[in-house]
Amino acid sequence: MRIVKLDDKSKNDILENLLKRSPNQYEEYTLAVNQIIEDVKLRKDAAIFDYTKRFDKADISSDTIRVTEAEIEEAYSIIDSSIIEVIRKAAANIRTYHAKQKQYSWFDSEPNGIILGQKVTPIGAVGVYVPGGKAAYPSSVLMNVIPAKVAGVERIAMVTPPDKDGKVYAGTLVAAKEAGVTEIYKVGGAQAIAALAHGTESIKKVDKIVGPGNIYVALAKKAVYGHVSIDSIAGPSEILVIADETANPKYVAADLLSQAEHDELASAILVTTSKDVAEQVSNWVDKFVAELSRTEIMQKSLDNYGYILLTDTLDEAIETANEIASEHLEIITKDPFNVMTKIKNAGAIFLGEYSSEPLGDYFAGPNHVLPTNGTAKFFSPLSVDDFIKKSSIISYSKEALEPIYPDIVKFAKAEGLTAHANSIAVRFEE
Repeated sequence: MRIVKLDDKSKNDILENLLKRSPNQYEEYTLAVNQIIEDVKLRKDAAIFDYTKRFDKADISSDTIRVTEAEIEEAYSIIDSSIIEVIRKAAANIRTYHAKQKQYSWFDSEPNGIILGQKVTPIGAVGVYVPGGKAAYPSSVLMNVIPAKVAGVERIAMVTPPDKDGKVYAGTLVAAKEAGVTEIYKVGGAQAIAALAHGTESIKKVDKIVGPGNIYVALAKKAVYGHVSIDSIAGPSEILVIADETANPKYVAADLLSQAEHDELASAILVTTSKDVAEQVSNWVDKFVAELSRTEIMQKSLDNYGYILLTDTLDEAIETANEIASEHLEIITKDPFNVMTKIKNAGAIFLGEYSSEPLGDYFAGPNHVLPTNGTAKFFSPLSVDDFIKKSSIISYSKEALEPIYPDIVKFAKAEGLTAHANSIAVRFEE
């Protein structure tokens, strides 16, 4: 990996380079995506069957688009029982963590007849997109579905592309069953997003769409936003490690590659105060890349978006991490908890040398659907909050309104809204 002495110029160059990975930079796909969406709106099922044949080479009809119980049972017979047990343990951890996020309605009353409050209601119907093929991740099913279930969402419709034989990856079906999904459709790509957003004969419209996907899926979610809600426009995976001279270079190198193997556009960055650690990490990275699978993907990721950044102080390393606002941030220093208190921008923070990033991807419980491309500066991980909506509750008695109504009338008239003023004043006319 390249080792760079960090200064203002190198930091700005790196930030600019990382932003090139954003889905917003791939507008050349927008026209094709919009055409697919319009076609699905017009032809509904017929369009998604045609696109499934064209892109996934699978013949799907209204009789076969929905996954059956028999197909789910078959999936359980295919997946090793030990993997099913791991999925169940992970699901339990994810469920326990997200249950602590649940919000409840509240009301506050005063003796003069004022009642104010907030009513919390789950979203009615949610669509979950799950990638297929080489990018099939059962863990993503758990992370997207379980918070929705905890929130109380009544209807969860999952879509995922089939293989050429019209089959869905068995691990995806097992994870969906364990998470509580009862509605699964064999359709992927922009056409699946369009079906969820606008509805077809086979797939009823939802209120919100969540889940990762390729550039077509990302841009389709962006295009339907407003017709439905979405979680985010996810970019490629990324990891940033803050390390000092106490860090184990072998562990750091292994953790950097845990994200580099995802995608040629993934970024893996080490920010360290130790030149010795920097050099050893670089050597270990080369060794691991030669030994592990997905070598070509990892190497391209490192060549384009991999950096080892040398800083003079730990505070400078922290400042850099806050500027980059990485999806995953590992802190492997003498006192990681103290460093964590100074972190303002990160999707998920992993503390200490035994809290490696895959722990969060699969098992610990916090959600692995995280903000990317610097959006951790204003976005949060997927949570139960994403599957609820809130209504304000306002109730005033006549006795409570009477002493303040002249103030409201005055405010409304100052804005030129006389009907607003009248709506209050009419209640106190003789």
